[in-house]
Amino acid sequence: MAEPTTVPQAAPEPTPAPDPAPAASRRARWTAAIRTELGRLLEIVALVGLVVTQPLLDVLGRSPDFFLFHRATRDQILLLVALIALVPTVPPALLGALSRLAGRAARSVTHTLLVGLLIAALAVQVGRHVSPLRGVPLLVVAAVAGVAVAAAHRRWRAPGRVLRVAAAGPLVFVGLFLVVSPTSVLVLPRAAGGAAGTAATAVHPPVVMLILDELPLVSLLGPDGRIDANRFPNFAELANGSTWYRDATGVSGWTPYALPAMLTGRYPARGVAPHYAEYPDNLFTAFGGLYDIRAEESITRLCPPSRCEQPVAPEQGLGVLVRETRKLLGQVTGPRESHVDPEDSYREQTREEAGLDSAEPVPDDPTFRWDSLDDNQPARFTTFLAGLKPAPRPTLHFLHLLMPHSPWAFLPSGARYDAPEDLPNDGAGWVELARQRHLAQLGYTDRLIGETLRTLRATGLYDQATVVVTADHGVSFSKGFQGRGMDAIKAAPGEVAWVPMFIKEAGQRTGRIDDRNWEHVDLLPTVADEAGVRLPWRVDGRSARQAPRPAGQKHFYDRPGEPVVIPDGVPTPPPLPAVHPLVGTEVGQRPAGGSARVADLAAFRATDPDTGTLPAMVWGDVPDAVPDGTLLAVAVNGRVGAVVPVTPRDAGGRRFAALIADDRLFHAGPNQLDVYQVAADGGLRHLVLS
Repeated sequence: MAEPTTVPQAAPEPTPAPDPAPAASRRARWTAAIRTELGRLLEIVALVGLVVTQPLLDVLGRSPDFFLFHRATRDQILLLVALIALVPTVPPALLGALSRLAGRAARSVTHTLLVGLLIAALAVQVGRHVSPLRGVPLLVVAAVAGVAVAAAHRRWRAPGRVLRVAAAGPLVFVGLFLVVSPTSVLVLPRAAGGAAGTAATAVHPPVVMLILDELPLVSLLGPDGRIDANRFPNFAELANGSTWYRDATGVSGWTPYALPAMLTGRYPARGVAPHYAEYPDNLFTAFGGLYDIRAEESITRLCPPSRCEQPVAPEQGLGVLVRETRKLLGQVTGPRESHVDPEDSYREQTREEAGLDSAEPVPDDPTFRWDSLDDNQPARFTTFLAGLKPAPRPTLHFLHLLMPHSPWAFLPSGARYDAPEDLPNDGAGWVELARQRHLAQLGYTDRLIGETLRTLRATGLYDQATVVVTADHGVSFSKGFQGRGMDAIKAAPGEVAWVPMFIKEAGQRTGRIDDRNWEHVDLLPTVADEAGVRLPWRVDGRSARQAPRPAGQKHFYDRPGEPVVIPDGVPTPPPLPAVHPLVGTEVGQRPAGGSARVADLAAFRATDPDTGTLPAMVWGDVPDAVPDGTLLAVAVNGRVGAVVPVTPRDAGGRRFAALIADDRLFHAGPNQLDVYQVAADGGLRHLVLS
């Protein structure tokens, strides 16, 4: 049998090895794409850091009082800084990433547009600092700068390389904020320190200190240079029973410098936080060994937690910090002039908002007609009043009250009113309105002084205690120099530097005037002498029990360590705002002759005074045909409450605003609001409102 024949099999062909070139090419493309996207991200980080992170951290770093006022914790500050540094970068970065879905060309164009927009935003900020341009002209110049830089960025590599290096900027800005800025002490606090005072005598009377804010002495004065008892009867009563240091001046127009000087006895030397870690030698640490302390601070934290707790605080939490920071960003980046000051947002929380019980019954006064007015009382003031009682141990009662400081929201009766936050405070017509609002809120402050005096007498503390009432600084309402900066100091020092200063000694019953050259560094040594407390540190001030300093000049600090000398001498009060003869008159039927737009007319159709709020601020617009300077009479329920001029249209589109300070013109239910144009002969033409 034959052997089977085996057919040889062909050997399998070897599988060719994959070509490595395409994979390497893909990896190279991905690497290049990632490198490009990372570079673009760094450029956005750099620009957002310059436009948002740096200006915000610069303002907040120089404003530790912003965090002290809102009682921010260390963790909240750190989280806010992280949000400022990181969150603004997310929207442009996300937009750039999404644009890649439309292709590389779309991604490139989108990035160029983002660079141009951010450069334009940066140019707005730079332009506000280095040029007189504002508003639309500044926006046009900024847009041109944005286009030019975007074109250069697209054509050449150098601008992109510079921006990528600058991406380290946000880390630098955060580092400066946390380590170098005045706010750093709140993040990296040092030991409180401070030496307690020792007794100089065996007599330690109770001490009651009420520090008001932004109150010029001249606002209280009548034409004779005395306290105007008709407008401010309670201040006049205080003066009649205490020593009035009539030539008293604050040492700074900024509370974070002014108040520490008052409570340490030393002139401002460094731009540091108004915090006990920076000022360990102060009123509270000196008195703490002998006195129980009940302290209510607002934008300072000079009393260490070991000495006192503060039961009433303003709005707190990260949400409030973010909200107020967002407002600051609008001020910093806007193309119009803006006074960037976080202190402008500080407002006393009312008793109702804080949910506190009243410290005493509603005063039996005919102007306190509405039950809810007592709810409008500032919460910390309510707590302060509740604590004014005799105690077994000597007690220091301290309150820094942000009254009559702006924002102005109170009528003299205590009723509140709403007003736009961006009403101008300077310019023809507007500065007069600002002063009227200030005086109205000062009228309410006078009512709080009256409540303090009544409470002290009712509890028997008045005769026993040393009572101090003063203010940290004033404010100018001179046209062209409104505010409390150096321009205002040079033009109107009598409004900014001179403040009311009253000290009622224990047992004092009659008033007297002392015209010594008082500077507010004299406050602590004077109070310490009155209380029998020895200060174990050197002070710049002089006690009123010592020989007065020479007359002739005073020291004012716009910046710490840089005193400006201002002439000595009690200021002459400016003329009171002229009251137009139409104010208070009944209008009756008048011929029609034009139109006006008024905001919030609905508030007049349903007024409920029991809420404690009245529509006392009236603002709106009139046609361009009405010349600037034309007088408008604003009437409520047939009686003229204010006469105001037409002004150039402001940023909010308003040409007039009027404060109806007399709340007796209002009643519950519908109220009739009328606006009349005042003719040259005094005649009135009724304007149709819309």
